[in-house]
Amino acid sequence: MEKMHERRMLEVNNSFSFGNMSRLGKIPVTIPSGVEVTFTDGVLTVKGPKGTLTLPMREDVTLTIEGAEITLAPANESKAAAALWGTYAALTRNLITGVTEGFSRILEIEGVGYRAEAQGQKLTLNVGFSHPVLMDVPEGMTVVVEKSTITVSGIDKHAVGQFAANIRKVKPPEPYKGKGIRFQGEYIIRKQGKKAV
Repeated sequence: MEKMHERRMLEVNNSFSFGNMSRLGKIPVTIPSGVEVTFTDGVLTVKGPKGTLTLPMREDVTLTIEGAEITLAPANESKAAAALWGTYAALTRNLITGVTEGFSRILEIEGVGYRAEAQGQKLTLNVGFSHPVLMDVPEGMTVVVEKSTITVSGIDKHAVGQFAANIRKVKPPEPYKGKGIRFQGEYIIRKQGKKAV
């Protein structure tokens, strides 16, 4: 029984080895043509056709730029380094995608009389309140309104997602008729309204 326990503990410990921790981390990140990548004082800078993004790197992860590839690896044998390895590999890919293609989130407005209007860096929402809701569009981001859809675009994936979430938070979809602002493709769990006796 004791030997079985020791064998089990050995299997658990081996599961934390770097060879099994991150399949994403082991794949080098390709630098496409037209993109310039530099790594100075612990900060990764990526410049591309759509703009420039930076990412401060933790000391738990090492980064090497060789030719047209970026290679990441754990800097030590700690669990934090193993956990952050794949995270920073994904963040690095997001930077390159952002400066070359950009990111966008689409929201849909549903409700009689509900509408939105974008002018410059201002977004106005009329969603059933006694007054319109005015939102400032963050710098480097664009908002386009077409009929009942709002498209938020930018090069920073996190910033685009956060601002889209802030828009949705103004009037989340209610569960009876689904009125409100939702992400495109979002499934709303409906509740049955009260029936007249």
